[in-house]
Amino acid sequence: MRQTAFRLIATVAMLLAPSVAFAHPGHGEGGSLVAGFSHPFNGTDHLLAMTAVGLFAAHVGGRALWAVPAAFVAVMALGGIFGAAGVSLPFAETAIALSVLVFGSVILSGITPPALAAMVLVGIFAIFHGYAHGSEMPVDSVGILYGAGFMVATTLLHGFGIMLGLSIRWFDEVPRRRVMQACGITIGLIGAGLIIGLV
Repeated sequence: MRQTAFRLIATVAMLLAPSVAFAHPGHGEGGSLVAGFSHPFNGTDHLLAMTAVGLFAAHVGGRALWAVPAAFVAVMALGGIFGAAGVSLPFAETAIALSVLVFGSVILSGITPPALAAMVLVGIFAIFHGYAHGSEMPVDSVGILYGAGFMVATTLLHGFGIMLGLSIRWFDEVPRRRVMQACGITIGLIGAGLIIGLV
């Protein structure tokens, strides 16, 4: 299981390396890639939600380790297309903030759902995250490059969450449960703060 996670992260890193090298401003259309890559890092909501997805996937384990992040990225890409196309998706920002609260609450609960249920849960919120990325795409960006940028960034954030989750699994049962609960509480409280406008 750990080997699978590390292979996933290593693969993403190798895919990212040439992209970053190409993505410096002033090199053709690289600015689009940079803009897409940087977008998920510009908001606490995106950062926490995407890290929480990886943490949740590591908690569920098994095929969820790759299937849950993959489901998020795939549905997020669809949402990005909707956003870039100007399709209206009401309450997107509220749904994004709610995703942080929900993911934190699920991690806090310690529930281990089937992989398919976990995929559906993250997919519901992924469409809103993708929509936000797509709708905020700079007008001079190339859609495919911009989309590739935020998908790679999202995958890296998932990878960070997976690594964190796998590290926590090394602990004994009681400390492991407490650390996961602390992560869930922290993420959930920030999500609640985002919803009511305190964060």
